[in-house]
Amino acid sequence: MRTIYFITGNKGKFSEVKEKLQPLDIELIQKDIGYPEIQTDSLEEVVRYGVKHIKERFHSPFIIEDAGLFIDALKGFPGVFSKDVFYTIGCKGILKLLESVKERSAVFRSVYAFSESGEESILFKGESHGKIANVERGKGGFGYDPIFIPDGKTKTFAEMDIREKNSVSHRGKALDKLIDFLQRK
Repeated sequence: MRTIYFITGNKGKFSEVKEKLQPLDIELIQKDIGYPEIQTDSLEEVVRYGVKHIKERFHSPFIIEDAGLFIDALKGFPGVFSKDVFYTIGCKGILKLLESVKERSAVFRSVYAFSESGEESILFKGESHGKIANVERGKGGFGYDPIFIPDGKTKTFAEMDIREKNSVSHRGKALDKLIDFLQRK
């Protein structure tokens, strides 16, 4: 069995990844060691910067992830600042910003990095297109899940169980690419 650490303090993200990696012969361990998240306009830059800092003090195979909600009517806001915006104004604040907006299309983006000692880290990206709901719906998930409805669905991420969410989410799509890589390695 192979051990991979997921560097995150987010229990929701960890649960989603653990469920997705379950069929593989991988022991996934959550490790919350923290790393600086630079302010930039690219999720890839945030992840690469995080990997660099983690590799300086952690030498086991690990993954990290950064994600953002990019709302078209808000010109991509909150984007890479999604975490900070969530902790500042939350879902209610986003809904307030969109109160009189009819066009509510958005995309969730995710970037995972896989890193092993002595090797270049590899990035895996996923996207889920959809729209922002008019009200918060559902009790599952975390973050913006109660207000995001993926294309082709009527439920928000927060109304889905982990398996259903993983099948259509930005994280699930990025993880599919990571899983494919790990199976070939």
